[in-house]
Amino acid sequence: MMTSQERIRTVLEGGVPDRVPFHDAFWATTVERWRREGMPVDVTPEDYFGCEMVRLGGDYTLQFPEKTMERTERHRVYTDANGATRKDLNTADGWTPGWLEFAIRGREDWHRLRGRVAYNSSRISGGILEEYQLARKKGQFVTFSAHACFHPTWQKVGMEQMLMWMHEDPELVVELYDAHTQLIIDLFEGMRALGLAFDGAWLSDDLGYCNAPLISPAMYRELVMPQHKRLCDHFAGAGLKTILHSDGDVGPLIPHFLEAGFSALHPLEAKAGLDVRELKPKYGDRLGLFGNIDVRRLAEGREAIETEVREKVGFAKEGGGYLYHSDHSVPNDVSLENYRFALEMLKKYGVCS
Repeated sequence: MMTSQERIRTVLEGGVPDRVPFHDAFWATTVERWRREGMPVDVTPEDYFGCEMVRLGGDYTLQFPEKTMERTERHRVYTDANGATRKDLNTADGWTPGWLEFAIRGREDWHRLRGRVAYNSSRISGGILEEYQLARKKGQFVTFSAHACFHPTWQKVGMEQMLMWMHEDPELVVELYDAHTQLIIDLFEGMRALGLAFDGAWLSDDLGYCNAPLISPAMYRELVMPQHKRLCDHFAGAGLKTILHSDGDVGPLIPHFLEAGFSALHPLEAKAGLDVRELKPKYGDRLGLFGNIDVRRLAEGREAIETEVREKVGFAKEGGGYLYHSDHSVPNDVSLENYRFALEMLKKYGVCS
């Protein structure tokens, strides 16, 4: 029987494991519901269900101190670690973020603040070595985890502003992306210097919405892909495969993700029209497929859950290259009983021959 470390490494290297690896993510309000439904209060869902991967990362913000200006039961107005003014709403599904104003509004602001993107030791948590050692004791697969350039940059300048600059002032965007990419490399090397020997790398960069990518393949290749390739190449130099997390329908970008050097794609949102049964024949020999279990089906009855797991896991596991995950994260309309049943179905249909 393989350890989690061996199982995930085998999949990312193109081999066939003993069974489909399991990992998932959960809304905070889902965890609250499950505790009411019987999940012990003294254990995380990751430990309770046996997630096989641990992601360890650092702080890649501008490191501004957070400051709350107003707080009610319904909302909180504050400046965040990127110096942005936000108004987050307290909803039934948890806190929903909203941005009002950004710290970087132009080249002058960027040049004034660019020193805040430099690496320093405070960007690495003092308890990270203990987290790493605990994961090693459990035999888990440990990834270095960070957001790549697209997503963190818009959180510093605003989504609309960044998209306009990508068209009107690409040189400024390259400066922003270059500085962030260098910080990610410095964080990775800083953690390695502390003694963390990673099994893989995980880069998040949300590049899609429900109907299409947020940018064209041409713009991805021109401005984002060079940063992704730089990171994938750096991690490959340390012997690591890199997983890309991106929300939404990123189907048109997948060939370019492969060229950038990514070894797996997560979470393959079914809600955005992605289907592992269509992706596997196209890319399964070159790209690990990670996720695609439709959380809408997990909120339904047992028949729908079994069909979802049987058809997707049963198909995608053939020849290796598949890792189980919800198609983003498990929302609070999924009961503890339903989720347990889904994992029973994974155990039933996830054995590899």
